[in-house]
Amino acid sequence: MKTAFLFPGQGSQVVGMGKDLWEHSETAREIFAQADEILGFSLQKLCFEGPEEQLRLTEYAQPALLTVSYAAYLELVQTGITPAVMAGHSLGEYSALVASGALSFSDGLKLVRERGRLMAEAGRKTNGGMAAVLMLERAILEELLDKLGEGKVVIANLNSPAQIVISGEKSRLELIGQEVVARKGRFVPLAVSGAFHSFMMQEAAEAFQGVLRQVTFNKPQTEVIANLTAAPIGDPADIPELLVRHLTSPVRWEESLRRMEQDGVRLFVEVGPGKVLSGLVKKTLTGAVIAQVASGEDAKKLLAISEEV
Repeated sequence: MKTAFLFPGQGSQVVGMGKDLWEHSETAREIFAQADEILGFSLQKLCFEGPEEQLRLTEYAQPALLTVSYAAYLELVQTGITPAVMAGHSLGEYSALVASGALSFSDGLKLVRERGRLMAEAGRKTNGGMAAVLMLERAILEELLDKLGEGKVVIANLNSPAQIVISGEKSRLELIGQEVVARKGRFVPLAVSGAFHSFMMQEAAEAFQGVLRQVTFNKPQTEVIANLTAAPIGDPADIPELLVRHLTSPVRWEESLRRMEQDGVRLFVEVGPGKVLSGLVKKTLTGAVIAQVASGEDAKKLLAISEEV
């Protein structure tokens, strides 16, 4: 059965993530040890014990999620389950690139640490935020953005037919939120430190461009669907530009899922903490088989599922 591995983004972090992997896998322990050495602090302790307030911070959440997701991926590889395609949501794209061999774990970790720092810095300089809009047609939301956003609020994530995330000035977000509710939609402000995937990250994107020049990218050994294009990444020389624009452009997640389904993918596996992406698959695709892997036991269960279907 054709399988896709999906890697979660920021917001899926939780204290205790990765602990089961660390306890039962020598490979996972090696990955955490590498991360601790590269980052210069105990990421293992932060992931397992918190504090939650620190783990939520962009500059810590990003390397933490990459490390746990990559450890979960390696556990899956050891069971013999291999994907035909991969994709990661926002930050998760870095996990997909590392898992595909396009980027080394060491370079990936250094990149997301710096990406997180730059995004947090940009967030502190601007009064931006994000919110999820549910149960409202995209056309109606776009009308509201044109009417009330005045170019200061944009679409950040096209997650599913029923969920779109918007990003921009907090004062404008509040106005739009009132109108969303008035039209029987749901408006859920997100606990983030900035207006990610928007024009408010332009300064971070410009600085990050210089960081990316120091990194070598390889051709992915497994197909990776890019957030920016909802299409496979081809030439590795294109990856830096994709990752720079990624900071200020929307995540085309719904399109990415439909692309994978059209290419014959039936089993979608969320690799890493949480079930956010599994929920988006369920809301977008009918007939998809969905699984989550955040521990060694999960990997064994998935092996049984893949053999049955």
